[in-house]
Amino acid sequence: MKSNREKIIQIVMVGVFAAVLAVLSQISIPLPTGIPVTMQTFAVALCGYALGWKRGTLATAVYIALGAVGLPVFAGFSGGVGSLVGLAGGYIWGFLPMAALCGVGLKMNHRVLAIVLGIAGLAACHLLGSIQFAVISGTGPLESFLIASAPYLVKDVISVAAAYGVAMALTFSLKKGGIQLST
Repeated sequence: MKSNREKIIQIVMVGVFAAVLAVLSQISIPLPTGIPVTMQTFAVALCGYALGWKRGTLATAVYIALGAVGLPVFAGFSGGVGSLVGLAGGYIWGFLPMAALCGVGLKMNHRVLAIVLGIAGLAACHLLGSIQFAVISGTGPLESFLIASAPYLVKDVISVAAAYGVAMALTFSLKKGGIQLST
């Protein structure tokens, strides 16, 4: 059974990682497609790899909820329901399965499998994003993928792998200090 201290640390870490996701979302380069280049995929993968699938997905859900109620946490300091139903909204929804799969990958205790599961989560994120982009923009599925997903894939795959490395280093350092991020 967890002590109160452990429970408080876990709750605080969910909040901290939701905040990290909000901050890294602001590192954004707008593109003409309406989908900016951001550090969001790195941050989402970091949430899953550092906190595990439950807490990583919860931190991501907290971030989405904060944005949904209008706080400017999404890329370009945007927020509100309009962000979730706009051109890039499918990617935001896709952060949930991505965080979950990165967290499941963490449980595998095998670096390659963890990264492969993170990339599977990334694929789910891009699929949801491309579908919503196609519906909103009126383009076909292939055209939507080529416009709104393909240009970001290399950066996003590198982000997932980098997030795994950062999460492992962070987990190791905190464990030495007596703090366990994931359970």
